[in-house]
Amino acid sequence: MFKLSAIIQHFKDMRRYIAGSFILFFAGIVVGGTNDNFQAFLGSQLEGLQQMAQMVDQASGGDPNREALILSVVIFLNNTIKSILIMYMGALFGVLPFLFLVINGMVIGYLLKLIAEDPSAMPVLEVIVKGLLPHGIIEIPAIVIACAYGLKFGGLSFRLCGSLLFSRGKLGGIGKEIEFFAIRTVPMIVILTVSLLVAALIESTLTRALLN
Repeated sequence: MFKLSAIIQHFKDMRRYIAGSFILFFAGIVVGGTNDNFQAFLGSQLEGLQQMAQMVDQASGGDPNREALILSVVIFLNNTIKSILIMYMGALFGVLPFLFLVINGMVIGYLLKLIAEDPSAMPVLEVIVKGLLPHGIIEIPAIVIACAYGLKFGGLSFRLCGSLLFSRGKLGGIGKEIEFFAIRTVPMIVILTVSLLVAALIESTLTRALLN
């Protein structure tokens, strides 16, 4: 299950779903940064993130070291729990991972737009280099890949329903395919967890230092 060769081969088998997930994510960034129709919704998403940051600040009591520790734990748990849930809840015909990819991309696009329109803010390129890339180069691919697995589960769900409806209740090979895919998600969870832990540590320390 945890053989490196098997994991690499499985990534190759998933390349279409992973590529599609990145396309959806970057499409969300473009829509969020160029379309004003979603401004109220995206603003509420940013307010939720701001409230979480304020809670971390209050819990730290003004101690920067304690704040960095609490922030890393909150970011890690938030991203890891959501990624694992999205991966398996994709079995509901892939709706949730699709929305998760697009909405998160839109939030980033909208935030970059706000920064670009604020004359007192640092340049957008600097924000991307200092505030997004250090941790995002690990965090974003991990979350996108989790969504790709959710979309794959959604595709398998459609095929399962098709087999049940049009093959007189016979599963054929789809049952074994779902079982095999579910087994392959176990090492993926381990990889995601480690990756998101590293990303959370970078975001709570290096990213904050660069932005400050």
